[in-house]
Formats: sequence, structure tokens, C-alpha cells
Amino acid sequence: MPLKKLFRSKASPKVFPVKISTLDAELEFSLPCKATGRDLFDLVCRTIGLRETWYFGLQFIDTKGLVTWLKMEKKVLDQDVPGHNPMPFFLLAKFYPEDVSEELVQEVTQHLFFLQVKQAILNMDIYCPPEMSVLLASYAVQARYGDHDPHSDANPLVMDELLPQRVINQYQMTPEMWQERIGVWYADHAGMTRDEAEMEYLKITQDLGMYGVNYFSITNKKGTHLWLGVTALGLNVYEHDNKLEPKVSFPWSDIRNISVDDKKFNIRPTDKSATNFVFFSKNNRMNKLILDLSIGNHDLFKRRRKPDSIEVQQMKAVAREEKARRQVEKDKLAREKVLREEAERQKAELERRLYQYQEEMRVANEALKRSEESSELLLEKTHIADEESRLLTQKALEAEKELQQMKLLSAKTQEEKLMLEQQVKETELLVSKLLKEGEKRSDESERLKNYLIGSRIAEKQAKEKLLEFVETFNSSIQRSDSSVGVNSFGSQSLYSSTPYILPPSYKSYERLNAVNAANSASMDFSLLAGRHGSNEVLSTPVESRLKNSHNFDRSNLLRKSLDSHLLDYSSVNHTHDRSKMVSPPVINLSALEETALNLEASILGKSTADTTMLNRTAADTTHMNKSSIDVTALQADINLLNDTNVEDLNLEIEKERAHYLEKSRTLQSQLKELKDEIQELRVEDVSSVLDSVYEEQLRAGETKYSTLQRTRSGCTKSRVAFFEDL
Repeated sequence: MPLKKLFRSKASPKVFPVKISTLDAELEFSLPCKATGRDLFDLVCRTIGLRETWYFGLQFIDTKGLVTWLKMEKKVLDQDVPGHNPMPFFLLAKFYPEDVSEELVQEVTQHLFFLQVKQAILNMDIYCPPEMSVLLASYAVQARYGDHDPHSDANPLVMDELLPQRVINQYQMTPEMWQERIGVWYADHAGMTRDEAEMEYLKITQDLGMYGVNYFSITNKKGTHLWLGVTALGLNVYEHDNKLEPKVSFPWSDIRNISVDDKKFNIRPTDKSATNFVFFSKNNRMNKLILDLSIGNHDLFKRRRKPDSIEVQQMKAVAREEKARRQVEKDKLAREKVLREEAERQKAELERRLYQYQEEMRVANEALKRSEESSELLLEKTHIADEESRLLTQKALEAEKELQQMKLLSAKTQEEKLMLEQQVKETELLVSKLLKEGEKRSDESERLKNYLIGSRIAEKQAKEKLLEFVETFNSSIQRSDSSVGVNSFGSQSLYSSTPYILPPSYKSYERLNAVNAANSASMDFSLLAGRHGSNEVLSTPVESRLKNSHNFDRSNLLRKSLDSHLLDYSSVNHTHDRSKMVSPPVINLSALEETALNLEASILGKSTADTTMLNRTAADTTHMNKSSIDVTALQADINLLNDTNVEDLNLEIEKERAHYLEKSRTLQSQLKELKDEIQELRVEDVSSVLDSVYEEQLRAGETKYSTLQRTRSGCTKSRVAFFEDL
């Protein structure tokens, strides 16, 4: 009976709660009492969007404490389920694929397998060597956190969630040392999506010896305790203390029939000359579980060797389309990332140049300020010299009057006359000295007055040239506005940086004269506004936008340019006559316009390219959302694929195989380097039996597949005899 009819049935109002746990989520349902295991399993698969249902099953702990898989055809309540409320079940992979990259189609299927295999490695149910554990941990971190960010410590790695405790105990290494070595691999996975990282994780783990093996304790006819491993490829027999290396293997192609008789398990091989393969388990329940897993793996083994069903072909076609779409998006994101990095680099360069120009402007302002202070100091010295000259002249007059008075008194007596003559001589000497000093001060005062007059004339000329510069700059901006349509983004980029103005070429003239001319060139642009009107300064549409966008101030721009030139102006060596006139700086306005227009054009081009890219992305997304799966079209695509040139397909397969082999060799060399690096920190006493077996396999040059090939060699009869002799 379908599940919907069970829910809608009024005759069965009684329900019971169940809780389904996956490795990353929990689901709760209410089931009718008549619901079967198939009804519950289908409900769970529909809820999580799982279509590759043949790999999975619902597991629970029965009333006897044994792990059991829920039977699909029986009612849930008729099975030996625990009486908890809600009733707990676990959605787990029951069967494993032979090749994860070829068989696992859905992303949800890959994710569930990834979580289960990762948990098995951390729980040490699957043996993983230390160096490979570090590599797998790096893929797990990439799948969880995305690309590596060396400047961020927001996601500290927890070693218990990445490495098996056995590996951590085997080495005298701190968590920081493990994190450093994981980070080296992690940085190499930049650009991988979560699905790609999980698939790489599964590709590596499927080569581990204990991957996909369900172990059961058995005995042969001699009573030797062994392990039976049920895998996707067949049945393996292991020694009791070595689950890593099988002693003998029986592929599913060599098995014709399997039967169970209480504790006895009987396998009939396809080779009629060989005897039956017989072993014994602890109880009948374990034999039934072995039989269930054997039948399921054998069915999947035969299914893989048949053409894919329509459902699988449909899923693979959808997966290919999704993969192609994601690859396009990934390439687009990569291009956008490169463009963004280039834009950030240009932005940083512009900010650096802006800072440089601001620093130059600051230095020019300081130099101008010092020049103004020097001019004020010279003016003050001129006033002091005039005052000293006046005082000296006054003293000379007083001395002359005193001399006359002394001459009048000298007539009284000869003695007084002689004394007066002596005093007169001294006074005359003093007067002559004072007169000379007065004349000298007067000449200095006259020279300073003439110099001040020259400075004022230079100031007047500098102001006139500044007015001409403002008018020329206004006219150049009006011409650029009329020739190029500037959008808001372009305007910000064009006028947000200080324009480059060519340094003036000067003729030879005196340094002091240039400094005074620079000091006299006042930066008070209110004079310009008063002469030409405040509305005329920002009268054009471009200038209005500049004023509104980023608070652009033309007076600041002119101040930067003029201050920069005045700084150069004041640094000229004074080796010429003071009477020569100062030549005004010449500004290359055409170079300024060309630089601004080029910058605007580059930014406008980038903005147009970004807009086009966003429009294409929106169109692609709309197209993908409106598309639907047409089974007839998919079947036509499959038929077309079957008609494709086989040689091209073989060539492509060979290329992929060569790429895989090259990648595998590189990976093995990197793993060896890591192993040699951490070998010195290893604690020898903590090594397990599986570590010794793995080291022996490495020395012998054996892998999982070479070992399976060796254990399958020989006829079935000889392998059965070998098993019975164990």
C-alpha cells in the first residue's frame, strides 16, 4: 500500500514516532502502525532528496543489543526494534561502490559517503597511515571551511575531528605542529568546491585496505578463528590479528550460490570441480546478516556490469549538466576574482599616488608658510632699521648743539678753552663716527625699501598669473565636459585623485627674489571669487557634479598645484641679480586633460564590462531555472553519445588516465616527504600490528589491488583448499 494512502486512511489513526539520524542531521516522523520498512525508507529518501537509494539502509540496535538492518518488506513494528519513544534509526551506507568517481552521481550521495567514511577513519574502524591522515584532514578542512585564508585565525582546527587518536598518540607533536602540516596541504586545495574536496577524499580512501569491508568473525572446519570480509568485489578471508591483508579472496564472479544452515554458511563456486566453501559463525543471526550483505553486494556487482537503467542515465545526464554549469560559474568567478584583484591593485596604486601628492602638498604648504614668515621678518627688520637711522640722526643733531654750546663756553677761560678744545676734538670724532653710521643706516634703509617695492611688484605679477591659471583651468574643464559624457562613477574616479601637473621650467634668477614672490602669492581664492563672481567659479555642470561628489573643491586642487610649483620656485639657487623679474610657472593643461580622460575611459570600460557580465549571469540563471528534465530528450542525447566516435572516447580516457597517474605519482612523493619529515617524532612503542603490516606492504611494494590480485590467483579449488588449511 502506498505511503500516502496509509497517511490518509481513517481506519488506521494510530501512529508511532520515529527519529532518523544521519551523520549531519536528524529527522522525526510519525508513521502508521502498518507502515513497512520500505515506506519509512522511501519517506526518508524523499525528504533528503536521495535517489541513489540502493547503497543505503536503515540501521538500528535490536532488543538484544546487536546491530541490525531494517527489513524493507516487513512492518516496522513486527521487527525486533527497541521500544524507545521516538524509535531511533540510522541512515547509513549499507553497500559500497567499486569506483566512487564513476558510480556516485548525486552530491547528497557523495556527501553521505564522505561523512560515513570520515567517521570510520576517526573511529579507527578503517586503518589509515599517518601521512595519508594528514592529507585527508586537509581535504576535510577544505570541504568544511572553503579556501585557505592565511591571515585569518577565525577557524582553529580541532585535531580530534580531523586525525585518528591513534595517529595523534604515535607522534610527539603538538596540535599547532599538526595544524601547520595540515595547513600546507590545505593551501594547495584553493579553488576546490565542497563537492570536489569530498570526492577527492573518497578517491583516496577507497584505496585503503579496510575501506568498504564488513568484518565478521568466523571459523573454518579446523576451528581456526578468522575474519570474513564482505566487500563490493567479493568475499575476503583475513587472519584473526590482521584485518588489513587478506589471505585468500573469492570474487562474486566465482560464486554461484550461497546458503545458510543455522551456524553453517555454505558457498557453492561456479567451478564445478571445486568443493563448497564452508565456514561457521557464532549464531544464525550473524549468518543471516552475512547472507543479506552478500546478496546485496552480488546484485550490485552484476548491475554494474550491465548497461545503466533509464533512471541512472537520467541522473548522470543531469549531473553532467550541473557539473558543466558549475564549471562555467567557477571560471566566471575566477575571471571576476582576477578583475577584482586588478581593480584592488589599481585602487591601492591610486591611493598611494594620492598619499604622495598629499605629502607633497603638505611640504609645499610648510615651505610657503616659512616663506611668509621670512617676508614678515624682513619687513620687521626694515622698520627697525628705519627707527635706528632716525635715532642716530637725532643723536647727531643733539651732539652738534652740544658742540656749539661748548664753543661758546670755551671763550671764558683759556684753561677751559683748552679743555673745551680737547672735548671738541673728541666730540668731533664721535660726531664723524655717528654721521658715518647714520649714512650707512640710511643707505641700508633705502636698499630695503627698494627691495620691498620689488617684492610687491612680484606679488602683483604672481596674482595676475594665478588669475590667468584659474581662467585657463576653468576653460579646460568646460571643454572636457562638452567632449566626454561623464557618469557618476567615472566622475568620482576622475577627480578623486590629485591631477599630475608638469613642473615649470624657470630661467635663472635669484633665490631670495623667488622666495618673496612665492610668499606674496596668497592662496586666498576669495579675491578670485570677488573679481569673477562666486557663481562663475562653479558654473559648468561638470564642476557642479564634482562639488557634490566626494566634496570636490577646485580651490584645494589649485592650491595643491600652485603650492607644488611654488615649492620648486622657492628652491632655485639665487645666483642672479635681484632686479630681474620672476617668470611665472607654466602648467601643461593638455597633459592634465589627457590623463583625466584616460582614467575616466578605463573606469567606464570596466564598469561596462562588469554590467555585461552581470546581465549574462542573470540570463544564464533564468534559463537554468526555467529548464526541465525531458526524458525523451535525454534518451536522444544518450543515443547520440552511443554513436560518438569510439576512438575519440578512448583517446580522452587515455588522457584522463595519464593525468591521474601523474597526479598519483606526485601525491605519493609528497606523502613520502611528509612521512620522512615526521618520522623523527614518532613513538615506536605505540605502533600497532596494522602499522607493522602496512610498513611491510610498503617495503614489498604492494597495494590494496595488487594484494587482491595475488589472493585471487590460482583456481577456485586451490583457494578453497588453502582456506581450509588456515
